[in-house]
This record gives sequence, C-alpha cells and structure tokens, in this order.
Amino acid sequence: MLPDDVLVEIFSYVNIKDRRSMQHQWIALVHVCRRWRHVVFASPRLLDLQLEYKGHGPMSEVLDTWPALPVKLLSSMEILPSGLRHPRSNQRWNNLVAALESEHHNRICEIDINDMTSSRWERFTAAMQKPFPELTNLGIWVRRDVVPALPDPFLGGSAPCLRRLRLEGIPFPSILKLLLSANDLVTLDLWDIPDSGYLSPDAMATALTVMTRLESLHLQFRSPRSRPDPASRPLLPPTRSVLPALTKLTFEGVHEYLEDLLARIDTPLLYKLFIMSFMDLDFDVAQLHRLIGHAEEFKAYNHAKVVIFDCSIDLSLHPKTGSLDYSRRLELRIKCRELDWQLSSLAQFCSPSFPLISTLEELEIRESKLPSSHWKDDMEDTQWLELLNSFNALKNLYLTCGVAQRVCGALQEVSGERATEVLPALRNIFVDGFRSLEHIQEAIRPFAAARQLSGHPVAIDHWR
Repeated sequence: MLPDDVLVEIFSYVNIKDRRSMQHQWIALVHVCRRWRHVVFASPRLLDLQLEYKGHGPMSEVLDTWPALPVKLLSSMEILPSGLRHPRSNQRWNNLVAALESEHHNRICEIDINDMTSSRWERFTAAMQKPFPELTNLGIWVRRDVVPALPDPFLGGSAPCLRRLRLEGIPFPSILKLLLSANDLVTLDLWDIPDSGYLSPDAMATALTVMTRLESLHLQFRSPRSRPDPASRPLLPPTRSVLPALTKLTFEGVHEYLEDLLARIDTPLLYKLFIMSFMDLDFDVAQLHRLIGHAEEFKAYNHAKVVIFDCSIDLSLHPKTGSLDYSRRLELRIKCRELDWQLSSLAQFCSPSFPLISTLEELEIRESKLPSSHWKDDMEDTQWLELLNSFNALKNLYLTCGVAQRVCGALQEVSGERATEVLPALRNIFVDGFRSLEHIQEAIRPFAAARQLSGHPVAIDHWR
C-alpha cells in the first residue's frame, strides 16, 4: 500500500546500509514482485544500480539479462590451497579485457584489476587507450616483476569523471598527465611506488592543486631511495595551495619528501593522519609540526600511546574519553630495528616544537612481543629521558612490564632539583605486568623522594 516514492526511499536506505558488504541488495529486491522490479528499475541513479562482471562467461551474456545499467569490472588473484592459480583465472581475465575492448566499454563505471603480469599489462593498456565516459573508479595492481608505464593516450588522455583512483606498483612520471586531468577525484591511493617512479614534491603538489574535491590521499613509496636531491630542491613557494576537502592523509616514505610536499599545501579540515618514515639520523619535520598545529581536530587529542615493535616504533594520539574512533587519529611510525635508534628518532619527532606533545596529560608506552635481544643492556637510560622530556604537562604515565624496568631505571638517576625538571606535572605511574610493585618502587626511590620534598609527589600503582 506504500506509494512508489516511499518504496524508493526505503530501498535507498537498504542500499546505503549494506554497501560495505559489497553485495547488490537491489538484485534481491527486483525478484520480490513485478511492482518492486518496476520501482527499482525506474530509479537507477538514485538507487545506484550497477552490475558486477568478474569474467565468468562472455560479458554480452551477462548484459543481456539486465537493463542497460553501469558495469563494474572486478578481478582478483584466485589462489588454490596448493598455492597455484585457479585453472580458469586466465580465461576470466581474458574475458575482462575483452569487455574493455568491446562496444560495451562506454557502460563501464569501475575497473579493479589485480595480479597484472607483463603480458597482461601490454594488452590491458592497449584496451585502455580510449575514453571511458562512465568510469568513476579505477584500481590497478601491478606485480613487482613488471616495469609498467601508462601510455599518453591512456583513457583518451583525460579522466574528468574519475572519483577514486588506486594504483599499485606504477611509477609516478607515467601518471602525471592522468592526475592533472582528474579534477573531481575524491580518493587518490598511490601504493608501492617504485624507485624508478620518482616525481618531485613540487610536481606532486601541482597535480594536487587541481583536485579541489579530494578527501583522502595515500602516498606509499617502496623504499627510502625515493628521496629528493638536496642540490635540486627548489625554494619554498611564498604561498601554499589549499586542499579544501582533504580530511585523510597517509604518507609512507622519507621525511624530506613529506616536508617538501607539506611546504606547498594546506589542509584545514584534516582529521586523520598516518605518517610512516624510514629511519634517518636527523629528522627535521617543521612542516609536519605546522600541519598538525593548524588542524583544529587534533587539538582535542589528549592521550598518546607509544608502541615498540621489533622493526618500528609508533606514536598515536587520540581523545581519551569516549570510544576510540580509528577514522579520526594521528599516528607516526618510524621504521627501524634498534631500540636506541627508535627512541632517538621518536624523540626528534616529539621535540618541543611538536604542537600537541607539551599539552598531553596521559602517555602509554608498551612493547609488542619483543625478543629479549631487543632490550640492549648497553643502551643509555638517558635516551628514555630524552623521549619523555617534551611531555611537560604529563600527569599519568602507563607502562608495561618491560618498559617500566627501563624507564624507572632512567628515573633512578634523577634526583635533587633535577627531579622536578623531568616530567614536572607527573602525578601517577601505572605499571602493568607486575604482581608486586616493590621492585619498581625501590628503583625510583631517589626520584620519588625528591619529588615528595618538592611538594610534587609521584604515586606508583597497578595498571588495570
């Protein structure tokens, strides 16, 4: 008894609610009754009706079953339990490329192609050298033994309708023309950028300036060799280009590239930031500090967590209260193995110029299943103090068992007037993993006594 427009609203809600499941709920709806089938097919854009084609049989047989709806081409690397590819995977891939070569290419709205070998790459790029007027999503993954390059006429030399672009293993220079034409991109993911694919931060920033609708940017370099040449680095521009819609930024590479890129852009609405930097002896991250300081969302983050891994050290910041929302998060990761390098590098990132560190009130430091060899007996305790020195407003310090022994060993050396200079606002140390706190209390007795005399006592208690 419901009118058609109400049914359309309900169907639209069902589609939005179940979109993450990657299932087309409308296909079930059209099989309920003739009226529902008519209502669904009368609102193809409102209900975002699309057909999925994965190469199972010729594309024409699939299309003949349904109305003329946009088509998504999806491939995946099908591996059997034996480790071999599925025997029909080559035929399915050939069917997908045949669809790109067919007269139906102008209905293709999404292309997601994986496991691209050299021979497949040659045929694929040949099929893509023409306009795809309905194409909004494009994802390509190229195997590492392939040396790919996008030809100039790729997509007819222009991609004005693209909303999402994901390229993995494809060098930068060959995609610059494509990026400059993609004015309406919302998501740009460039993964596993090979060393041969270097593009200067200046050229990358130029490409980003045309993307006024860009909300999510991911740049991941394959190795630290993608580093700007100090002799050829241009002067910083007098003004920065604003990316007005960017809310999520992920970068994995050397910090010099990131610094040169950030010097050329502003991101006022940023609320999720993930930075993975390769090891370096000298981290000068002034532009990263500026970016964090200008983001209003980050100013509400009052809880920090440091996690020590075997091959990296992580710092994450988020609000302490409420549920942890991983879509809104600030995380820095430094990729190196030696603990002393990890602490030294992180201490440079957490320098006094870091906008949030000096106001944080809670810090958690934990190790993640580290081998015993990771804890060097000859490592200087002062390196822990160098890391903690920037946390001037810290009130509560949470430590796991292995970390507590090292940190408290460093605090053991701090006494007298200097005890009030290290973590001056500290009130509580919470230790996880000890049945008895006597060992820890004994280790920092001089520090605790000095703080007691100064009128700034520090209590030690169990964590959880």
